[in-house]
Amino acid sequence: MLKDLNIVEFANETASDSPAPGGGSIAALNAAMAASLLAMVANLTIGKKRYLDVSDRMEELQKELVKYKDDFVEGIDKDANSFNGVMDAMKLPKETEEEKAARSEKIQEGYKNAIEVPLGLGTRVTELYDYARELAEKGNSNAITDVAVAVINIRAAVEGAFLNVIINLNSLKDESYRHELEDKMAEVRKIVDKNEEQIMKIVEEKLA
Repeated sequence: MLKDLNIVEFANETASDSPAPGGGSIAALNAAMAASLLAMVANLTIGKKRYLDVSDRMEELQKELVKYKDDFVEGIDKDANSFNGVMDAMKLPKETEEEKAARSEKIQEGYKNAIEVPLGLGTRVTELYDYARELAEKGNSNAITDVAVAVINIRAAVEGAFLNVIINLNSLKDESYRHELEDKMAEVRKIVDKNEEQIMKIVEEKLA
C-alpha cells in the first residue's frame, strides 16, 4: 500500500507514470502532516514548566490529533482506490442499448463514489482548525511556526481534495447534485479563509 512506502519510495512512485498516488493522495498526505505537526506542538508543550497549567489539556489534544493523523494516512490509499469503480464500469459491455444504459449508470455511480472520498477529506480536515487555534494560543511558543505550517497544509489538503472533486463533477450528468456539491465546497472554503486568517494573526502576534 502507498502509506507503507518510505518517503523516497513515495516520492518516486508519485513521480512515475503511475496515476497513483496523485493529487488526491497528496491532499490526504497534507492533511496527515497538518495533524502530525499539531500533535507535535502538543507534545512539545506537555510537561514543560512554563505550560504545566495546560499540560493535561495538551495530552488530550495530542491523543485526538494522532487519531486524525491515522485516519488521514488511511486516506492516502483510500483516494488512490476511489476511482476503481469508474474504471471497472468502463470495462462493462456496450454492445446493446441496454448494456450501454447499464454501463452509463454504473459509470455515473462510480464518479459519485470517487467524489465522496476527496469531498469528505476536504471537509473533515477543517476540524483541525480548532486544535490549531488552541495550540497557537496555549501551546509552546517555540513551536508557533509549526502551527502555521499545519494551517498551510490544511488549506493545501482542502484545495487539493476539492480539485479532485471538481474534475469528477465535470463527468456527472446530475446537475442538481453537482450544484449541491459546489455549494458545499464554497461553504468549506469560507471556513478555510476565516480560520486561516484568525490563526495566522495569532501566529504573527506571537512572532512579533
